[in-house]
Amino acid sequence: MNDVIVSGSENIYPAELERVLDRCAEVADAAVVGRTDDKWGEVPVAVVVLTESAEISREDVLALFDGELARFKHPQDVVFTHALPRNVMGKVLKFELRATFG
Repeated sequence: MNDVIVSGSENIYPAELERVLDRCAEVADAAVVGRTDDKWGEVPVAVVVLTESAEISREDVLALFDGELARFKHPQDVVFTHALPRNVMGKVLKFELRATFG
């Protein structure tokens, strides 16, 4: 499975968005996957695990991207979860995230 989100005719690389999320102290872990969209084909969705003491909202997470990336690359939604699925090597199982949140 290719790890590129095609939104409209634009390629969005999840790693770019994940770097923005990684810089937030209240985000313990995060991944970005594509969600099917009737208008754009796919849109990015941030799947976020918060730190134990975090008090950050969906809107706060979306605001992290303002001034960081082009607007079309911004996630269209944020999903909070307790943990990201990983394989034995520690790699995030994005196919599981896509199946659940995509």
